[in-house]
Amino acid sequence: MINYCFHKKSSTLQSLLPLLIAISILFIPAISFAVNVPTISFGIENAENPEQVSTGLQILFLLTILSIAPAILLMTTCFTRIVIVLGFVRMAMGTQNMPPTQIIIGLSLFLSFFIMAPTINRINDDALQPYLAEEINQQDALSKAVEPMRDFMFSQVMESELAMLSDITMNNEPYDKNDIPTMTLIPAFMLSELKRAFQMGFMIYVPFLVIDMIVASILMSMGMMMLPPVIISMPFKLLLFVLVDGWALVAGSLIKSFQG
Repeated sequence: MINYCFHKKSSTLQSLLPLLIAISILFIPAISFAVNVPTISFGIENAENPEQVSTGLQILFLLTILSIAPAILLMTTCFTRIVIVLGFVRMAMGTQNMPPTQIIIGLSLFLSFFIMAPTINRINDDALQPYLAEEINQQDALSKAVEPMRDFMFSQVMESELAMLSDITMNNEPYDKNDIPTMTLIPAFMLSELKRAFQMGFMIYVPFLVIDMIVASILMSMGMMMLPPVIISMPFKLLLFVLVDGWALVAGSLIKSFQG
Protein backbone atom coordinates (compact mmCIF):
# COMPACT_ATOMS: atom_id res chain seq x y z
CA MET A 1 0.00 0.00 0.00
CA ILE A 2 2.82 2.35 0.89
CA ASN A 3 4.63 1.59 -2.36
CA TYR A 4 1.45 2.28 -4.31
CA CYS A 5 0.98 5.71 -2.68
CA PHE A 6 4.63 6.56 -3.24
CA HIS A 7 4.48 5.62 -6.92
CA LYS A 8 1.25 7.56 -7.29
CA LYS A 9 2.78 10.71 -5.77
CA SER A 10 5.89 10.42 -7.90
CA SER A 11 3.81 10.01 -11.06
CA THR A 12 1.79 13.08 -10.07
CA LEU A 13 4.99 15.12 -9.56
CA GLN A 14 6.35 13.95 -12.89
CA SER A 15 3.15 15.09 -14.60
CA LEU A 16 3.27 18.49 -12.86
CA LEU A 17 6.96 19.11 -13.60
CA PRO A 18 6.50 20.18 -17.25
CA LEU A 19 3.67 22.49 -16.15
CA LEU A 20 5.91 24.16 -13.52
CA ILE A 21 8.72 24.62 -16.03
CA ALA A 22 6.33 26.22 -18.53
CA ILE A 23 4.95 28.61 -15.89
CA SER A 24 8.48 29.62 -14.82
CA ILE A 25 9.46 30.29 -18.41
CA LEU A 26 6.40 32.47 -18.88
CA PHE A 27 6.85 34.45 -15.66
CA ILE A 28 10.63 35.07 -15.79
CA PRO A 29 10.38 37.71 -18.60
CA ALA A 30 7.51 39.41 -16.76
CA ILE A 31 9.55 39.62 -13.56
CA SER A 32 12.59 40.94 -15.43
CA PHE A 33 10.47 43.64 -17.07
CA ALA A 34 8.82 44.56 -13.76
CA VAL A 35 12.13 45.15 -11.95
CA ASN A 36 14.26 47.95 -13.37
CA VAL A 37 17.91 46.95 -12.93
CA PRO A 38 20.43 49.70 -13.74
CA THR A 39 23.40 48.93 -15.95
CA ILE A 40 26.82 50.55 -16.07
CA SER A 41 28.75 50.93 -19.29
CA PHE A 42 32.18 52.33 -20.07
CA GLY A 43 33.30 53.58 -23.43
CA ILE A 44 35.69 55.84 -25.31
CA GLU A 45 34.28 58.52 -27.57
CA ASN A 46 35.83 61.19 -29.73
CA ALA A 47 36.14 64.60 -28.06
CA GLU A 48 34.28 67.37 -29.79
CA ASN A 49 36.33 70.23 -28.30
CA PRO A 50 39.59 70.72 -26.33
CA GLU A 51 37.71 71.32 -23.08
CA GLN A 52 36.51 67.71 -23.04
CA VAL A 53 40.08 66.50 -23.44
CA SER A 54 41.23 68.73 -20.58
CA THR A 55 38.44 67.45 -18.32
CA GLY A 56 39.34 63.84 -19.07
CA LEU A 57 42.99 64.48 -18.31
CA GLN A 58 42.06 66.16 -15.03
CA ILE A 59 39.96 63.17 -14.00
CA LEU A 60 42.82 60.82 -14.90
CA PHE A 61 45.25 62.97 -12.91
CA LEU A 62 42.90 62.97 -9.91
CA LEU A 63 42.54 59.18 -9.97
CA THR A 64 46.32 58.86 -10.17
CA ILE A 65 46.77 61.13 -7.15
CA LEU A 66 44.21 59.14 -5.16
CA SER A 67 45.98 55.88 -5.99
CA ILE A 68 49.36 57.14 -4.76
CA ALA A 69 47.96 59.05 -1.77
CA PRO A 70 49.29 56.47 0.77
CA ALA A 71 52.78 56.82 -0.72
CA ILE A 72 52.53 60.61 -0.51
CA LEU A 73 51.48 60.27 3.13
CA LEU A 74 54.48 58.07 3.86
CA MET A 75 56.99 60.20 1.97
CA THR A 76 56.12 63.74 2.97
CA THR A 77 54.77 63.55 6.54
CA CYS A 78 55.90 62.41 9.97
CA PHE A 79 54.11 59.06 9.69
CA THR A 80 57.28 57.08 8.92
CA ARG A 81 59.14 58.05 12.07
CA ILE A 82 56.13 57.49 14.32
CA VAL A 83 55.15 54.04 13.04
CA ILE A 84 58.76 52.76 13.14
CA VAL A 85 59.29 53.96 16.71
CA LEU A 86 56.02 52.42 17.89
CA GLY A 87 57.03 49.18 16.17
CA PHE A 88 60.33 49.23 18.08
CA VAL A 89 58.42 49.69 21.35
CA ARG A 90 56.33 46.59 20.67
CA MET A 91 59.40 44.56 19.70
CA ALA A 92 61.36 45.71 22.77
CA MET A 93 58.58 44.68 25.15
CA GLY A 94 58.34 41.28 23.45
CA THR A 95 54.54 41.26 23.44
CA GLN A 96 54.44 40.05 19.81
CA ASN A 97 51.05 41.25 18.53
CA MET A 98 50.11 43.44 21.49
CA PRO A 99 49.14 46.12 20.74
CA PRO A 100 47.80 44.92 17.36
CA THR A 101 49.15 46.35 14.14
CA GLN A 102 45.85 48.13 13.47
CA ILE A 103 46.19 50.00 16.76
CA ILE A 104 49.76 51.07 15.99
CA ILE A 105 48.80 52.26 12.50
CA GLY A 106 45.77 54.14 13.84
CA LEU A 107 47.77 55.81 16.62
CA SER A 108 50.47 56.75 14.11
CA LEU A 109 47.89 58.30 11.79
CA PHE A 110 46.27 60.41 14.50
CA LEU A 111 49.64 61.54 15.87
CA SER A 112 50.61 62.45 12.31
CA PHE A 113 47.42 64.51 11.92
CA PHE A 114 48.17 66.24 15.23
CA ILE A 115 51.75 67.09 14.26
CA MET A 116 50.88 68.06 10.69
CA ALA A 117 47.89 70.24 11.70
CA PRO A 118 49.73 73.59 11.24
CA THR A 119 50.96 72.54 7.80
CA ILE A 120 47.51 71.29 6.78
CA ASN A 121 45.94 74.54 7.97
CA ARG A 122 48.40 76.54 5.87
CA ILE A 123 47.57 74.48 2.81
CA ASN A 124 43.87 74.99 3.44
CA ASP A 125 44.16 78.75 3.97
CA ASP A 126 46.70 79.53 1.22
CA ALA A 127 45.77 77.04 -1.51
CA LEU A 128 42.50 75.15 -1.09
CA GLN A 129 40.13 77.90 0.01
CA PRO A 130 41.34 80.49 -2.55
CA TYR A 131 41.05 77.84 -5.28
CA LEU A 132 37.50 76.93 -4.23
CA ALA A 133 36.63 80.62 -4.18
CA GLU A 134 38.06 80.88 -7.75
CA GLU A 135 40.61 83.48 -6.65
CA ILE A 136 43.57 81.49 -8.02
CA ASN A 137 43.91 78.91 -10.77
CA GLN A 138 44.83 75.27 -10.40
CA GLN A 139 48.54 75.73 -11.07
CA ASP A 140 48.88 78.48 -8.46
CA ALA A 141 46.94 76.39 -5.94
CA LEU A 142 49.28 73.44 -6.49
CA SER A 143 52.40 75.57 -6.04
CA LYS A 144 50.99 77.18 -2.90
CA ALA A 145 50.09 73.75 -1.50
CA VAL A 146 53.59 72.39 -2.06
CA GLU A 147 55.32 75.26 -0.22
CA PRO A 148 54.11 74.33 3.33
CA MET A 149 55.08 70.70 2.74
CA ARG A 150 58.54 71.77 1.56
CA ASP A 151 58.96 73.96 4.65
CA PHE A 152 58.06 71.04 6.91
CA MET A 153 60.45 68.68 5.15
CA PHE A 154 63.26 71.25 5.21
CA SER A 155 62.76 71.65 8.96
CA GLN A 156 63.31 67.90 9.49
CA VAL A 157 65.78 66.87 6.78
CA MET A 158 69.40 66.30 7.71
CA GLU A 159 72.12 68.19 5.90
CA SER A 160 74.16 65.05 5.19
CA GLU A 161 71.33 63.27 3.34
CA LEU A 162 70.31 66.44 1.52
CA ALA A 163 73.88 67.15 0.44
CA MET A 164 74.38 63.57 -0.76
CA LEU A 165 71.26 63.54 -2.94
CA SER A 166 71.93 67.08 -4.18
CA ASP A 167 75.38 66.03 -5.36
CA ILE A 168 73.88 63.04 -7.17
CA THR A 169 70.92 64.74 -8.86
CA MET A 170 72.08 68.33 -9.38
CA ASN A 171 74.88 69.62 -11.57
CA ASN A 172 75.35 72.94 -9.81
CA GLU A 173 75.58 73.59 -6.10
CA PRO A 174 72.32 75.12 -4.80
CA TYR A 175 72.45 78.56 -3.19
CA ASP A 176 69.33 78.17 -1.03
CA LYS A 177 66.43 75.80 -0.48
CA ASN A 178 64.49 77.23 -3.43
CA ASP A 179 67.11 75.78 -5.77
CA ILE A 180 66.55 72.23 -4.47
CA PRO A 181 63.79 70.44 -6.40
CA THR A 182 61.05 68.58 -4.59
CA MET A 183 62.05 65.26 -6.16
CA THR A 184 65.43 65.63 -4.45
CA LEU A 185 63.98 66.80 -1.15
CA ILE A 186 61.54 63.92 -0.70
CA PRO A 187 64.08 61.01 -0.69
CA ALA A 188 66.44 63.05 1.51
CA PHE A 189 63.59 63.61 3.94
CA MET A 190 62.74 59.90 3.91
CA LEU A 191 66.34 58.89 4.65
CA SER A 192 66.46 61.41 7.49
CA GLU A 193 63.24 60.06 8.96
CA LEU A 194 64.52 56.48 8.81
CA LYS A 195 67.77 57.51 10.50
CA ARG A 196 66.05 59.37 13.33
CA ALA A 197 63.48 56.59 13.79
CA PHE A 198 66.17 53.93 14.22
CA GLN A 199 68.10 56.16 16.61
CA MET A 200 65.01 56.59 18.79
CA GLY A 201 64.23 52.88 18.50
CA PHE A 202 67.73 52.00 19.73
CA MET A 203 67.37 54.27 22.77
CA ILE A 204 64.02 52.65 23.58
CA TYR A 205 65.38 49.13 23.11
CA VAL A 206 68.33 49.47 25.52
CA PRO A 207 66.42 49.48 28.88
CA PHE A 208 64.40 46.40 27.89
CA LEU A 209 67.57 44.66 26.74
CA VAL A 210 69.18 45.35 30.12
CA ILE A 211 66.22 43.72 31.87
CA ASP A 212 66.54 40.63 29.64
CA MET A 213 70.26 40.38 30.42
CA ILE A 214 69.71 40.71 34.18
CA VAL A 215 66.99 38.07 34.21
CA ALA A 216 69.08 35.70 32.08
CA SER A 217 72.09 36.12 34.40
CA ILE A 218 69.95 35.41 37.49
CA LEU A 219 68.44 32.30 35.94
CA MET A 220 71.86 30.98 34.93
CA SER A 221 73.25 31.59 38.44
CA MET A 222 70.32 29.65 39.89
CA GLY A 223 70.90 26.77 37.49
CA MET A 224 67.57 27.26 35.70
CA MET A 225 69.05 27.22 32.22
CA MET A 226 66.13 25.33 30.69
CA LEU A 227 63.65 28.10 31.60
CA PRO A 228 63.37 30.74 28.81
CA PRO A 229 64.35 34.16 30.22
CA VAL A 230 61.62 35.86 28.15
CA ILE A 231 58.90 34.26 30.25
CA ILE A 232 60.31 35.82 33.42
CA SER A 233 61.46 39.15 31.97
CA MET A 234 58.24 40.06 30.16
CA PRO A 235 56.21 40.84 33.32
CA PHE A 236 59.05 43.01 34.62
CA LYS A 237 59.28 44.89 31.30
CA LEU A 238 55.54 45.47 31.27
CA LEU A 239 55.64 46.63 34.89
CA LEU A 240 58.48 49.05 34.15
CA PHE A 241 56.69 50.39 31.07
CA VAL A 242 53.46 50.94 33.00
CA LEU A 243 55.16 52.56 36.00
CA VAL A 244 56.98 55.14 33.89
CA ASP A 245 53.85 55.79 31.76
CA GLY A 246 55.65 54.57 28.68
CA TRP A 247 53.08 55.33 26.01
CA ALA A 248 52.76 58.95 27.09
CA LEU A 249 56.57 59.30 27.19
CA VAL A 250 56.98 57.80 23.72
CA ALA A 251 54.18 59.91 22.22
CA GLY A 252 55.49 63.06 23.89
CA SER A 253 59.04 62.38 22.72
CA LEU A 254 57.84 61.84 19.16
CA ILE A 255 55.86 65.10 19.14
CA LYS A 256 58.77 67.07 20.66
CA SER A 257 61.20 65.58 18.14
CA PHE A 258 59.34 67.42 15.35
CA GLN A 259 59.27 70.70 17.23
CA GLY A 260 63.01 70.97 17.78
